[in-house]
Amino acid sequence: MLPPLLYVATGIQMPFRSLVILILALLAMPANIPAEEGASLKAVVATLEEGYRTLEDVRANFTQKARIASLNRDDRGAGEMYLKRPAGAPAMFRFNYTKPQKQQIICNGKTVWLYTPDAKQVMTTDISGILEAGPGGTLNYLTGLGTVSRDFTISFVGSGRDKQGNYLLQLVPRNKSRVLAKLVLTVSARAVEGFVKEGKAVSAFPLTASVVYDTAGNRTALEFANVRVNSGIAGPLFTFKPPAGVEVIKQ
Repeated sequence: MLPPLLYVATGIQMPFRSLVILILALLAMPANIPAEEGASLKAVVATLEEGYRTLEDVRANFTQKARIASLNRDDRGAGEMYLKRPAGAPAMFRFNYTKPQKQQIICNGKTVWLYTPDAKQVMTTDISGILEAGPGGTLNYLTGLGTVSRDFTISFVGSGRDKQGNYLLQLVPRNKSRVLAKLVLTVSARAVEGFVKEGKAVSAFPLTASVVYDTAGNRTALEFANVRVNSGIAGPLFTFKPPAGVEVIKQ
């Protein structure tokens, strides 16, 4: 069985492409309809947008579940992630997988590396090759951050709450995307309650889970734990130099 993030090498590009889009959506982050016995949609969206305006960096443990539609199967992974939003510069990220095998996805804002130590192989590509480019592109995550209501139609999923009381948002691109079908974001109820009470963001990273659906019917879900924000993550963590003997594949 191929590890989840190596499908890109076989032409099944969902996990690598969709995960990168999801990461950038996390870094980026209408009608005043209330969730069942909860806050209004406007308040939940404001919790997201106001929080991200204060976000400089975040590190967290994650679990991942990727649905490969063409194979009718689920793949799972876990590890630690690091995200950084330098002022006036593109967002950077690093995912260190420990399951199902050791693997790293690293981006310095321009280049993305996918490194598999056991295979002694690293795939590298320009970030522009993953995102939609050009004026008016829907996935404009590297500029205009924190304005998701501009580019998406946002609504509650179902009653608007999950079993833990957290808020469920569905984001559909206002303009048709070649890659992204929709996003589903789970927003912490505690963060929303804090925003409503204080009138300002109390959490720079209010998400507990996120799901990206691509236009091929694939799905990549992430759940977050042990979240730490604005701890001053060093920039060199987001660069990669291939070790000696590692094959480099450019895409």
